[in-house]
Amino acid sequence: MKEDLLKNINLNKVPQHVAVIMDGNGRWAQKKGMMRTFGHQNAIKAVRSAMEACEDLGIPYLTLYAFSSENWNRPKEEVGFLMNLLFKTLVKELKTFQENNIRLKTIGDLSKIPDKAKKELDIVVKETENNTKATLTLAISYGSRDEIIDAVVKIAEDVKNNSLDIESINDKTFKKYLYSPDIPDVDLMIRTSGECRISNFLLWQIAYAELYFTDVLWPDFRKENFYEAVLDYQKRERRFGKTGEQVKQ
Repeated sequence: MKEDLLKNINLNKVPQHVAVIMDGNGRWAQKKGMMRTFGHQNAIKAVRSAMEACEDLGIPYLTLYAFSSENWNRPKEEVGFLMNLLFKTLVKELKTFQENNIRLKTIGDLSKIPDKAKKELDIVVKETENNTKATLTLAISYGSRDEIIDAVVKIAEDVKNNSLDIESINDKTFKKYLYSPDIPDVDLMIRTSGECRISNFLLWQIAYAELYFTDVLWPDFRKENFYEAVLDYQKRERRFGKTGEQVKQ
């Protein structure tokens, strides 16, 4: 099935940037009569599948919603487990990142992350910063409203300090103040588990993204599910405000 789906994908029309809201770990575990943490453990396979699918298709940018700013409100035991699992996994995957020429970036308020975990994260980011084939961005302690507010504050400070002319502010200027200004806007956003919400994720960057929602719970998400999302993306007409006739010209 994977091979058949892959054959149907036009490799000249794949999205350049795919973002994923990885949802459903807890429900997946509960369906199996297990603790929510069991779902988080098994979510790693899905992350690998998404990364491998991007490599197969030549998609250079993948952004994963790993931990939202609101997730800090979850039970302390679950938060602690998630932090430990996330950063231990990154250290283990460093060799894979290097072998596949993948750069790791993060976005979010990292000041809330425990010091030990932050040091482990910094090591992986530093070790991969010169890799050029693909970029994996993890949104950790991330909230898009926070990102936008932070950008507005920085712009206001620069205007106040006369280092930015207020008349020069436009969408391109604003993008420079976001957490990852060097990464292109999202072309395709995928959310798993059947929920049809954006959940404060990359609100600026998904302005013209195609949205794809699937009932598959994240721990069950595999290459074929990723391919299906890309095939659906390729069936859509991306107009960016234009008419269909203008796009076809």
